[in-house]
Amino acid sequence: MSYQRRIIDDLLDEVFPHLAAIALEGAKGVGKTATATQRSQTVLNLGLPQVRGTVAGNLSLVTQHAPPVFIDEWQLEPPIWDVVRAAVDDDRTGGRFLLAGSAGVAPGVRIHSGAGRIVRLMMRPLSISERGLCEPAVSLAALLRGEQQRIWGQTTLTVSDYVDEILASGFPGIREISGRGRGIQLDSYLARIVDRELPENGIEVRRPDALNHWLQAYGAATATDAAYSKILDAATPGENNKPRRATVDIYREHLARIFVLDPVPAWSSVFAPLSNLAKAPKHHLVDPALAARLVGTDKRGLLLGEGRRVGTSAGTWLGALFESLVTQSVRVYAEAANARTGHLRRRDGLREIDLIVEGEDRNVVAIEVKLSDTVTDLDVRHLNWLHREIGEQLVDRVVINTGKQAYRRTDGVAVIPLALLGP
Repeated sequence: MSYQRRIIDDLLDEVFPHLAAIALEGAKGVGKTATATQRSQTVLNLGLPQVRGTVAGNLSLVTQHAPPVFIDEWQLEPPIWDVVRAAVDDDRTGGRFLLAGSAGVAPGVRIHSGAGRIVRLMMRPLSISERGLCEPAVSLAALLRGEQQRIWGQTTLTVSDYVDEILASGFPGIREISGRGRGIQLDSYLARIVDRELPENGIEVRRPDALNHWLQAYGAATATDAAYSKILDAATPGENNKPRRATVDIYREHLARIFVLDPVPAWSSVFAPLSNLAKAPKHHLVDPALAARLVGTDKRGLLLGEGRRVGTSAGTWLGALFESLVTQSVRVYAEAANARTGHLRRRDGLREIDLIVEGEDRNVVAIEVKLSDTVTDLDVRHLNWLHREIGEQLVDRVVINTGKQAYRRTDGVAVIPLALLGP
C-alpha cells in the first residue's frame, strides 16, 4: 500500500534537516514505523530478535550505518538512547537519527534525558482531517494566531458518519479492516496490552481479570474527570477483595507509559486571573474506538443512547465518545502548531470548558464540544464567561459540533463541524 502522509510529516520536513535526532512516541499501531521509514536510509527494527541481538552485542552499529538511521522499538534496548545522545554530542548534523517507541523506558532502567540532543514528538491515531472525509475549511493554527475571522465551509457528514468514525478507529491498520474483523482486531489490541505489552515492558500483571475490569471502567469514564476511586469502585462492584489502590496506580502509570491512556491535563496559566480551578485530568484512551469496544456498545446502541458512564450523570455515552474523537483530533492539530491542550473546570463545577488550546505566545482558543447540529446561547455561556475573565488572551471561542455548516455567531463564537476543522 502507498504511504498516507500525516500531519506530523510537515513538521518533520521542516525540522529534521536541522535536528540530529528525533524520537517519535505513541501507542503501538499509530503509524510511527511507516512515517519514520519514509525518511530513513537504514532501518533497525529491534522488535525482530535477530536484529536486537546483533545491535545489543555491538551498540556502536547504530552510528556506523548510513544516515538517516531509524531505530524502531528502541526502548527494548535502552542503552541505545545514550549511544545516540553521545553521537549527537559529537556531531550535531541534522537528519541523522529517528527513534520510535511505543513505551517509555522500563521501571528501574536509567537513561539520560536527552534534552537538547533528542527531540521528542508525539504521534496519535489519525485525526479526522487525516482520514480524507472532506477538506477542512478552518485552521486551528490560524485561530490561535487570531487570523481566521471568517468562518465558513460545508460538510455532508452526519451524526451517523461520526459514529462510524468512532467505531472505525484512527489506527491506520485497524480502520482498513471491515466487518466483524475490525472488532476482533480491536479486541486483540486490548488483550495484547494486558497479555504482552505490559509484561514485555517490565510490569507483572498478577490479576489480568482485575486489570481488564479496571480498563473497562476507565473507558466508561471517558471525557470525565472522575476520581480514580470511583473508577476502581465501578470496576469492582460488590467485591470485597478489590485490588490495592497502589497496585491500580502502578497499572495506570504504566498504561500511560505505553500511551494507551491519554488523559488531558487540567489547564492553568500564570497569565490568566483564574482561581478555584480543578486540577484533575480528563480521562481519555488513545482512541475512542477502544473505549467503545471496552464498554461494548455498537452503532445502533450508541444512536439509541445506550452505554454506561462512570463519574457523571449528565450527557450520553455517544456524547462522551464524540468529545474523545474531537479531543484526539484537536491534540494532533495543536501539537503541529506547538501548542498545548488542557481542559478547564472550576472546583465548584459551575464553569467548565472541554478543551483549552494555548499557543507558545500564550494565545488561547477555548473549545466546547456539542453532539448536535444546533448551538444555543446556553451552549456558549462558559466560553463567553472565560472571555470576560481573561480578555484578549482568549483569541477565539469555538463550538465543535455535528452540523453541516461552519459560521460565526453574532456574539463572535465560531461554530465548526468537526469534519471542517484542520491543522
